[in-house]
Amino acid sequence: MKLWVGLGNPGAKYAGNRHNIGFMALDRIASDHGFTPWRRAFQGLSAEGRFGSEKVVLLKPETFMNLSGQAVGEALRFYKLTPADVTVFHDELDLAPGRIRAKTGGGHAGHNGLRSIHAHIGEAYHRIRLGIGHPGHKDAVSAYVLHDFAKADQDWLDDLLRGISDGAADLAAGDSARFLNAVALRTAPPRPSTGTGRPTAETSPAKAPPDATEQSPDTRSALQKLADRFR
Repeated sequence: MKLWVGLGNPGAKYAGNRHNIGFMALDRIASDHGFTPWRRAFQGLSAEGRFGSEKVVLLKPETFMNLSGQAVGEALRFYKLTPADVTVFHDELDLAPGRIRAKTGGGHAGHNGLRSIHAHIGEAYHRIRLGIGHPGHKDAVSAYVLHDFAKADQDWLDDLLRGISDGAADLAAGDSARFLNAVALRTAPPRPSTGTGRPTAETSPAKAPPDATEQSPDTRSALQKLADRFR
């Protein structure tokens, strides 16, 4: 059994914030893969589903970001899990918008949600770091993460979330490289040498980079994307 945690702040006021990209990732997974309706549990919202034989519980803490660890610790104890069973989806200032990395253990790098989780369950959990970029100065960080994604971000954001959903079964199986490859096929799809149509994981030889980490965002306009599909 796996516990997947998305970080964010509760309420409509924060729903579109950059800080809430972890919530967005879990919402897409739950919607695309037939998870149960969200219910109140563990000081947050929880939903359950399966990928093959692997049960996955999704958790969106409603404690506000700085106290996320309270909800995670409660769920961990209830299900009798270990930190190795936990994967946290969170915003990452140190990655360019649309890039993604998988990481296990290590420091929290000043992220208050991770800091709280560290305090409650330790640091030996898995993380999916979702790049939102940096405003350029540390004094601007708070306003930046608590501001909605810009309209210009919507294309790469949608591709990133779709890719996360595409690779969710691989992540549940513990294969982070295949998970990241699924994301790459959405965010930076290779063009087939012949034929038409969008490449898929079955037909394309694309691989995640050797470090299974960063991917470049798709900066094409909607019109360019449409044109490229028929080249």
